[in-house]
Amino acid sequence: MERRTKNHSLSILISKSVQISSGLPKIYQLKTETKTFGDLSTVTIGTKDTKQNNKTILLVGETGAGKSSLINALFNHVMGVQFEDGVWFQIVDRQQGKTPDVTIYEICSCEGKTLPCSVTIIDTPGYGNTKGIEQDDIVIDRMRKLFETENGVHELHAVGLVMKATDNRLSDRLMYIFDSVMSLFGNDLEKNIVALITHSNGRTPKNALQALEAANFRCATNENNQPVYFLFNNQQNEDRTDGAELCTTAQRISEKGMQGFTAFVEKISPQRLKTTTEVMNERIRLTACVQNLLDRIRRTEQKQTEIKQIEEGLKMHEEEMGEEVTIHVDEPYVVKERISGGRKWLIFYEGAVTCPVCKENCHKDGCTKTWRPEFCEVMRGGRCTVCSKKCPAAVHVKQTWIYKNTTKRVEKKIPKMKHDSENKAKFEDQTRYLKNLEQEMKKLVEEKYKLVDEAYQHVIRLEEIALKVDSVSVNVHLDFLIEKTKEKGDRRKVQKLEELKGKVDEGTKAALRYKNAF
Repeated sequence: MERRTKNHSLSILISKSVQISSGLPKIYQLKTETKTFGDLSTVTIGTKDTKQNNKTILLVGETGAGKSSLINALFNHVMGVQFEDGVWFQIVDRQQGKTPDVTIYEICSCEGKTLPCSVTIIDTPGYGNTKGIEQDDIVIDRMRKLFETENGVHELHAVGLVMKATDNRLSDRLMYIFDSVMSLFGNDLEKNIVALITHSNGRTPKNALQALEAANFRCATNENNQPVYFLFNNQQNEDRTDGAELCTTAQRISEKGMQGFTAFVEKISPQRLKTTTEVMNERIRLTACVQNLLDRIRRTEQKQTEIKQIEEGLKMHEEEMGEEVTIHVDEPYVVKERISGGRKWLIFYEGAVTCPVCKENCHKDGCTKTWRPEFCEVMRGGRCTVCSKKCPAAVHVKQTWIYKNTTKRVEKKIPKMKHDSENKAKFEDQTRYLKNLEQEMKKLVEEKYKLVDEAYQHVIRLEEIALKVDSVSVNVHLDFLIEKTKEKGDRRKVQKLEELKGKVDEGTKAALRYKNAF
């Protein structure tokens, strides 16, 4: 790719920047106008041209891997800044606090730009944040919003996994990060995923490549069936007055990496994000289905306790005379319980989607999409995929409360059972009462096994479309689903789930160890 930098174009960039260092190179922070919409921020450089082709790059990786430096390097490369120019531009504002938001950098039609297209770089929050792994769920939520928003991103040319050349293959933390990244995408994106290896000395990054192999990381491969990767050195903005030769070497490493990566992006066909979005939503539906299943099991156990208490009470009063028997039992019932949440910005709303018809929680953990239930991830085709009656989305509500199954001690008066013909009616009343309880119990058990089947179907669908089906996000449910499927007696499905369990590789096991440590 021909590289020509004009002083005039550099002067334009400098006029739009603030000098923050006067050394060599002179470092400039670009003055950008950032537009924020909910948890998404857009930084635009240049003038948008809808007729110009656009290349979209998504960057993911561990916190501290060097994504910010890589974004700045991409900008300088695209704008034709060369080592001899003695200047360096920063598009990432390091003065702003680190947030879990997604930031979109749009490099549009600008004088001096070396690529025949505009470039969109999507910077995602880093995995492995010190705030804990629960912050990693925010990464998925932010990206799903970006991919599903009408004016968001709907195709990707490349996904860059940013990792250090020194990353060690024995790290459970690194395996967890690889697993989390792979769990995001549909299997149609595999050929668009590459490794962007930072802090490189220019030599073959054996540690990083061994880590990718140990994690069975699925990405684009070369003619030798090895992962496609590009090397970068994060020293372009460091002072060059000392060790000029080392700085020149570092620049050559990054320049070669940039040329290779941008050539890959220009050549590769983009992938639509429909399958990736479905993968994200299927994982949410699976988790919601399992949560509802756990609620159903608790309700079933509570009903079983009530029936047992009634049967024992009737037996205890079997010899007594009278019109009816008074028994104290723990009766199941549903209450509303407050949870944290509320409206955020204009449309995003943290709360739970519940079904007033079924009195069930359809999506109670991490539902932050909008305040309108019909847009919740567990809805499909205008109906809920989780609640018992699969009710229309329109009857659901999103509030800061959930349904909770509990019990209360109540006094029940039941017609006395006698075996003579004179009291036949009372005997039938009592028998009918017990049969009704048993029918209710039977219905709860049927609904429980129906949810088991639905959770199974979510797993099978993920096997069809996900880049990595045996990820931690699915694996955490497999033992539970195998147990409940065995209870149902479906050997075929048990065998399938056990096969998936058996495919879990060492990378996923390491990722599970890391997750379980929190």
